[in-house]
Amino acid sequence: MNSITFAIALLLLPVLPSDKIPVGTVIPVMLSASLNAGKDKPDKRIEGRVMQEITLPSGIKIREGARIIGHTVNVTKGSSGSSIVVKFTAIQNEGRAIPVTIGLLALASMSFVSDAQLPVSGNSDISPDTQWVTRQVGGDLVRRGWGKVFSSTGMVGRWVGGSSVLMKLMPNAEAGCSEGPGYDREQALWIFSSAACGTYGLPNVKIASSAVTPQVGEIALTSSRNINIRGGSGWLLIVAAESSQETE
Repeated sequence: MNSITFAIALLLLPVLPSDKIPVGTVIPVMLSASLNAGKDKPDKRIEGRVMQEITLPSGIKIREGARIIGHTVNVTKGSSGSSIVVKFTAIQNEGRAIPVTIGLLALASMSFVSDAQLPVSGNSDISPDTQWVTRQVGGDLVRRGWGKVFSSTGMVGRWVGGSSVLMKLMPNAEAGCSEGPGYDREQALWIFSSAACGTYGLPNVKIASSAVTPQVGEIALTSSRNINIRGGSGWLLIVAAESSQETE
């Protein structure tokens, strides 16, 4: 099923005005399948799942495990490198389709996602996992036994069970993430740090366009080599603009 056919199917799902997700809301996602510039074509359907429950101001919750749907917009590969442009368009949550216009703050490889969910010390896995110390993608430390998350500057958030944390975003202008909507409240960041920005474990991949600006809603990734991002990668997405009730 291509993205146009799937969008029509989404339109048949009920959408309530209160489901609208405010600009600046973080959505942590694990991609279900790989993206490969050498194999993929434009209009390939892509899908991921939300990895931590998100509570909207309306009180509605986007459940952990909800699906996010999108497609590739453009894919190129040549002697000088490759690029992939993707667009996420809707979240399927509790039988409803919520249209979204999405940007990207940070992208982590499958191995970095896995490492962030393991204790930092080989000895600490002797304790129950509720006592582990883990390291978020981007460097923050989670001290589960204390229920707190720390950066180099001090406490920055709370551990709320499993691989779930609540933290305020921190600007990281040096890496390309400036303060904006959503930085004033705690957010569900899953395995990412408060100042996570850019790519992790993907040394040749760069975020050429975050889809926050200038081309809102289209995330552009570039590389001097062939882009191959495996399923299981982590995407720290953020709502970049208000969306209509119609999915594209």
